[in-house]
Amino acid sequence: MASNDSDAPRPVIGVTTYLERAKTGVWDVPAAFLPKVYFDAVTRAGGIVVLLPPQPVGPGIAERVLDGLDGLILTGGKDVDPARYGQHPHPATDAPRTDRDEWEDALLRVALERRVPFFGICRGLQVLNVALGGTLHQHLPDVIGSSRYNAGGGIFTKNEVRLEPATRLASILAGHDRLSVLSYHHQAIDRLADGLVVSASADDGVVQAVELSSSQFAIAVQWHPEESAEDLRLFDALVDAARVHADRRIGAIA
Repeated sequence: MASNDSDAPRPVIGVTTYLERAKTGVWDVPAAFLPKVYFDAVTRAGGIVVLLPPQPVGPGIAERVLDGLDGLILTGGKDVDPARYGQHPHPATDAPRTDRDEWEDALLRVALERRVPFFGICRGLQVLNVALGGTLHQHLPDVIGSSRYNAGGGIFTKNEVRLEPATRLASILAGHDRLSVLSYHHQAIDRLADGLVVSASADDGVVQAVELSSSQFAIAVQWHPEESAEDLRLFDALVDAARVHADRRIGAIA
């Protein structure tokens, strides 16, 4: 459990955002935004949030951003461009958002290289799998015959996932071998990327969480833990890992 002691240094967590058309008051413009539940979860777990909107990727930009971060979260959002994993788009797949794909891929690769603690949520899990060479099911109803993971209309559905023993995820959620989660996705992992381990799955075989097989903190879940305000364990774990990383980074600079 992360410490919320006011004397304990709060690690800086970068959280990626949407870049979509948004309306507020008289303004109707493209804007970067993120549902408040994401940064509420991080701050309640003891972290400081820095929002990371999609922006042009050039030499050294992701590296410069990661210089100031102790942890990274890739959030939910539009589907990953299927061209990134060698497929043509399914009719149900979102129009490509290449700006966000390129930005998050760049941030992720630097974070993994530097062993910055990483947490992927929904789309974030898919970005991780694709970045490491995996593929996605573009429309799960075609695969499992139901829309149990996506009711549409902004309504999250409840599903049960089974945790794999002896994984980091199982240790974070100690005392549980099954977990009720909130889902909102129509895509999921198809071919698992090399280096990833499945740490949770559903009764229909859909992968629900993965983590790196190495010792570094890199976990991603297909569900939306930010919507479960009463259970901050995954955010607590990220903030704890980020605090350790910050201490090491500051020590190295000193």
